[in-house]
Amino acid sequence: MHVFREVKMSLQILPQAAPGEDAFGSFTGEFRMSQEVSLMESVGAEVGFSGIVGQSVALRQVLQLVEMVAPSDSTVLLLGETGTGKELIARAIHEQSQRHKQSFVTLNCAAIPGSLFESELFGHERGAFTGAHTQRAGRLELADRGTLFLDEVGDLPLELQPKLLRTIQEHTYERVGSARTKNVDVRLVAATNCNLEQMVDEKQFRQDLYYRLNVFPIRIPPLRERLEDIPLLVQHFTQKYARRMNKQIDTIPEAIIQKLQRWSWPGNIRELENLIERSVILSGNRMLSVSLPEKMNSAIDATAVVGNFEEQKRIVEILRETKGRISGPKGAAFRLGVKRTTLLDRMKKLGIDAREIRNSIAPERQVGCA
Repeated sequence: MHVFREVKMSLQILPQAAPGEDAFGSFTGEFRMSQEVSLMESVGAEVGFSGIVGQSVALRQVLQLVEMVAPSDSTVLLLGETGTGKELIARAIHEQSQRHKQSFVTLNCAAIPGSLFESELFGHERGAFTGAHTQRAGRLELADRGTLFLDEVGDLPLELQPKLLRTIQEHTYERVGSARTKNVDVRLVAATNCNLEQMVDEKQFRQDLYYRLNVFPIRIPPLRERLEDIPLLVQHFTQKYARRMNKQIDTIPEAIIQKLQRWSWPGNIRELENLIERSVILSGNRMLSVSLPEKMNSAIDATAVVGNFEEQKRIVEILRETKGRISGPKGAAFRLGVKRTTLLDRMKKLGIDAREIRNSIAPERQVGCA
């Protein structure tokens, strides 16, 4: 699944149309993707990452950590909810490492039955168990000199955790059914959506293995913490599935973007991608048509007013703390973790005037100096 590439496009906001002209009944304009769309990997170009969509502060912080740890051979633990793109970040670490010319091998610990997991990880000899008709190399052996990505490592069977710990510490292992010890040189990246510390407390995960995995933890933010990336993601997925389905879609109503930014996205980027794929299927002209599930649509409508009020309150509070300053390292945009243009746009829509805020705090400043 493609998740994070920053997408630079030529966008136009078309003239405002009458209410009710879009799928949501509140049309405020459209994003029009030009015929000559350029998918420039701005964030990716800075650090060489591919397949990464987004430009939010939260994503940039993750990529900075990836850039720092990738050249080393240190074990990395990726923490994040399901659907946030942990595997893509793991691939980025591999691509930026000195092992990038070698194999990147994945193993989903939640997808393999416990009885087969040891064989999948370490391999087996012929006749090691019923059904083992041939010798087979495990994922560990296939990843030799490369990177092994253990996804959902919290589901690793407890009885196999000491064997993985030994492999990490000694760089050795044995195939199932073999007494011969083999050496292995693997860079390990693990990922989980579980609270491993709590699992350690509950004796569901070995403490010593947790410490070995948690050398360099990176938290992948959920989509609700990077709403600024939704327009780029929507454009990216729209183009992806339009090409795949031989469709021409070059217009995305702005009302769609605004509505999608009011959803909490419990399924994260995977949920958004599935929604856009379905929407492309349903779109019969050059404009993206999105029909949200009734439950999702109702929840967004119910929270819109409250969300706007809370956002307005937060922005005004930060602007007062920064004395009305918007730009720079001491400005409100930096404090809120958004671009200056994004903040100005939100202030305009919420009716916030920075000059009024500066004027309102000027008398207070004079009193304090008297």
